[in-house]
Amino acid sequence: MRVHIAIPEPTSSDAPYNQRTLPAYLAALHSAGAVATIVPLHERQDRVARLLAGVQGILLPGSGFDVDPQRFGEDAIPECGEADPARTAADELLLQDAFSLHKPILAICHGMQGLNVWCNGSLVQDLKTSVNHSPGREVAEAHAVRIAAGSRLAGLIGARTDNEPVVEQVNSSHHQAVRRVGDKLRVVAQSIGDEVVEAIELESAEHFVLGVQWHPERTYTSSHLSRAIFGEFVQAAESWQPRRIDESVVGR
Repeated sequence: MRVHIAIPEPTSSDAPYNQRTLPAYLAALHSAGAVATIVPLHERQDRVARLLAGVQGILLPGSGFDVDPQRFGEDAIPECGEADPARTAADELLLQDAFSLHKPILAICHGMQGLNVWCNGSLVQDLKTSVNHSPGREVAEAHAVRIAAGSRLAGLIGARTDNEPVVEQVNSSHHQAVRRVGDKLRVVAQSIGDEVVEAIELESAEHFVLGVQWHPERTYTSSHLSRAIFGEFVQAAESWQPRRIDESVVGR
């Protein structure tokens, strides 16, 4: 029996963006052996809660909107884009469910940024570096990232040594990024050339929580790392059992 993964609609008001981006997430989950349960952003919270009772993992996708800087105590700068309150509300509900019940979490791009802020971290509102982090959706290898030795992410590609970092090429489509890392999270990948945070993990060997700044769903068929990320996530969901964890682990 396939596991069910909850994924919120990427945006609440940009239907073309949703139609363009959501199929890649659904296809990656299906290929990895899971069934996607789409969470409508305009649904009542009690109905979303009932929906979440039937899923074993949470995937937070990218978005065409930015994270509201007020969530981490800053005023928006001119370069910061519009926020999507409905997406924020859905993400927070899904994150609370996942952390309370120990469900696996995969957070991608905007989803990773939201995860970090939910765990009391902060963001760079607009990147200004020598590395191009927004080269376009069609660029599969935008820049290199250095993956920390001994991390869960490094282990996904067979790098079992605790001594040497792993270098991988990734796509890129963002202008915000993690600044202050959230509670109980750690940086496990950074962009080579500007040290922008590219992946974070929960400091827990028992709870799968992984955020990546790039888009593995776009390169699922061509990248071993992308397939490994989805495969490990779905495998964690398959072995999930309801369990409440120490509240000190969660961000809220």
